[in-house]
Amino acid sequence: MSHHHHDAPLRSTNADLQEIEKKMDRRRFLTRTSLGIGSLALGSLMGMEKIFAGSSPAAPPSLESIPANLGLPHFMPKAKRIIYLFQSGGPSQLDLYDYKPKLVDLHGQELPDSVRDGQRLTGMSADQSSFPMAASAFKFQQYGQSRAWVSELMPKTAEIVDELCFIKSMQTAQINHDPAITFFQTGHQLPGRPSMGAWLSYGLGSDNQNLPAFIVLVSKNAVQDQPLYARLWGNGFLPSQYQGIQFRSGKDPVLYLGNPENYDGKDRREMLDYLKSLNEVQHDTYGDPEITARIAQYEMAFRMQTSVPEVTDMSSEPDWVYELYGEESRDPGTYAANCLLARKLIEKDVKFVQLYHQGWDQHGNLPGGIRNQCQKTDQATAALIKDLKQRGLLEDTLVVWGGEFGRTVYSQGTLTVDNYGRDHHPRSFTKWMCGAGVKPGMVYGETDDFGYNVVKDPVSVHDLQATILHLFGIDHERLTFKHQGRRFRLTDVEGHVVNKILT
Repeated sequence: MSHHHHDAPLRSTNADLQEIEKKMDRRRFLTRTSLGIGSLALGSLMGMEKIFAGSSPAAPPSLESIPANLGLPHFMPKAKRIIYLFQSGGPSQLDLYDYKPKLVDLHGQELPDSVRDGQRLTGMSADQSSFPMAASAFKFQQYGQSRAWVSELMPKTAEIVDELCFIKSMQTAQINHDPAITFFQTGHQLPGRPSMGAWLSYGLGSDNQNLPAFIVLVSKNAVQDQPLYARLWGNGFLPSQYQGIQFRSGKDPVLYLGNPENYDGKDRREMLDYLKSLNEVQHDTYGDPEITARIAQYEMAFRMQTSVPEVTDMSSEPDWVYELYGEESRDPGTYAANCLLARKLIEKDVKFVQLYHQGWDQHGNLPGGIRNQCQKTDQATAALIKDLKQRGLLEDTLVVWGGEFGRTVYSQGTLTVDNYGRDHHPRSFTKWMCGAGVKPGMVYGETDDFGYNVVKDPVSVHDLQATILHLFGIDHERLTFKHQGRRFRLTDVEGHVVNKILT
């Protein structure tokens, strides 16, 4: 080998390095190789038509050329869609579904220490000197072939018990509203994780390209006892196109969606095309996956300008439908109207519709407060199940009803013959599910005679989440996203599918 070849590389090293550095500084190199690939993979999950048009070499390859999905679903799904009727504040299971006749004789007596077993209490009742037990003020009866117990507060739900699977043994580790709601929605009590709807849209994509996969409806006329935050339906560390989109009542169901005055669809299309090419240049420079997400969101917003007014237009619904859901269903934004809108969104193949109804936090004057809540929600909830069933949608639509925890058997505050309050109770509460792949007319789990402790088949929040994902054909341990060096999942490091409630 000649001497020249030996030391030529040494002589040119500095110049070569400078040349390489000019072409690609370190940050760009890193973003190109790691984030760049990630962004394409993420983009492909959306299963959308080509986001990147144009064939300039600078543009990333078309998303169609990348295999869709995370190998999902893992197995045959029973559910295609879910409506989650979240009753925010903690409905009292003891006054609705978990019938405890022995409490009638124990009314006013102290809760035995052996039952409470040192459980921590909230700051609201921890300083009470006495914990008198309160029997429900409401009558219970058995209904349907399943002979399920339902209180007089829920007469319409009582008509559909044979469709429902009651889980009476729900448990949570969280005793205060915000961590408890955040835990149900995201699998973790602290903010920052993706919500279940975001996980599902990330994992399974969308079945309707003109509407978001995850839509949130909040009752406008509910008692505002506990605040709700948009982060409850947020994307956490997933790309932002997977967050829930809130639809509001009124002339602008989605904020900032309308065109400015004297501005038509053609102008908007042109503007978006220019914006897209600018975003593509930026994507090529930085390789940030959020730029892909931004392009996708602008395109979705453009399509939503026609799809949203169409799906939120209730004028074509016949009178019998309003009669089924109740008079309030004619008033957009009420719980009843949102139940009806949820059915319309499901018909359009929106994957996840989440309703939030606040006002179940009855620390005092429970009998009056809960009666009011049930009058606002009972009929529409039952109507939704009947309506889905008669349209053939219930067989592949999952419906979930419940709050973040239950209420205590002992009274918070003064107990009288016909008045009492109940504090938060994470140790046992009732939720129900029905539809896609869930056994109808079933009661699962059991609490003791005081409705205080679970004595049979406990179900944790992560168990419920694992079961919901399972119904969508997802193995909850395999739906993961790598963030800050570890793989995260909705069920964190826990969760078992509750197989006994599945068909």
